[in-house]
Parts: sequence; C-alpha cells; structure tokens
Amino acid sequence: MATSGTRTFNLDIAEAIEEAYERIGQPARSGYDLETARRSLNLMFTDWANRGVNLWTVERGTITLTTGQGQETLDASTSDLLDVVIRRDNTDYIIERLGRSEWANIPTKSTQGRPSQFWYDRQTTPVINLWPVPENSTDQLLYWYVRRIEDAGAMQNTAAVPWRFLPCLVSGLAYHLGMKRAPQMLPTLQAIYEQDFQRAADEDEERVPLRLVPGRR
Repeated sequence: MATSGTRTFNLDIAEAIEEAYERIGQPARSGYDLETARRSLNLMFTDWANRGVNLWTVERGTITLTTGQGQETLDASTSDLLDVVIRRDNTDYIIERLGRSEWANIPTKSTQGRPSQFWYDRQTTPVINLWPVPENSTDQLLYWYVRRIEDAGAMQNTAAVPWRFLPCLVSGLAYHLGMKRAPQMLPTLQAIYEQDFQRAADEDEERVPLRLVPGRR
C-alpha cells in the first residue's frame, strides 16, 4: 500500500482555531469568534515563555563592544539570557552572571578590562551591564538568549512553533477558549493541555550527558 511520501503537515492559525473550537463543541461562526481565539492564542504563547526554556526559541546574538561602554541595550523580544561569552582574538571567555545585589556591591563600576561578569537587567527593554567595562572596541559579546514567540498574526499564517508542539497548541487553545465558552469542560481541557505540553516540553531538550559545575564566587 502506498504512503504519502510527505512530512509537511502543519496547521495555519485559522485551522488551529477551528480545531480548538470543535473540541469545545462550539464552531466559530463570526469574525469575533476568530479574533477572540487569536487573542487567546497570543496570551498562551506569552504563558509558554513563563514555563521554561523552549529550545526552538533560543538564538545567538553578537555585539561589538565599545571602549568604556559597560551597558548594552538588547532587543525588546529578549526574554532571558542563557550563556554569555567575550570573544577576543578568536578565543571565547565565559563571563559570570551576577544578581542585582552582587552588582550593586561592586565598588568601582568604571574599571576597564576584559569583562568577566555581567548583570542582566530584565526591564521592558532589557539591558546587559558588563564589569569590568570594555577596554577596547574589538572584543565581541556573544550571547545565547530566549526570544519571545512570534505573534499569531494573520489567519493564513502558520504558528512559529515546531510541529512537535501542534498537539499542545490546539489543546491549549481549546482550554483557553473553554474558560470563556465552556467552563463545564475546564477540568478535562486543562488535564489534556497540561499533558500535551509536558510531553512536548520533555521531548524538547538537549541530548547531552549531565554535568554539574560548581558556581564561582
């Protein structure tokens, strides 16, 4: 028996919304039904950022440093920083992340040198503060960061998520719609959603041996 030979199945936003409405037994009938579902979908994507690191949202950024400038503004879509290094003469040096209190306790923040520590200030527009401040304009700051998930956008778009997350996307949207349209189904919808998300999150991890490294102070 012949098979399709393809591996391209995906859902556009309209199809995901239709599937979610069908799960709560209330097909979308108006433009407002689609709009409120798209709003719920965007809120759900925001919640996903609070559930931990999704590997498919990790990207690398590069900033060429400036002598004496110890603060760099990052893109507003930056959710968190994972790893940060200073690249000098094709050699990467790991720099240590500090908390706000540790940063505040540095007595002279204008000291110049090769940066060895940073404080990530998670404002609406995030900022990375370096210490010592750069001593040249040739070093590069390389950082791996978690970016914000793209908005759902137009109905004909596909969601900016890997195909592995399609089941939890639909079940999660059904749960969010259930809060507004089918509260009697919430326990079941929530259980399915959490199960689907956990299954996808467990699969979305790096396959490397566990290595524990003591912190440096």
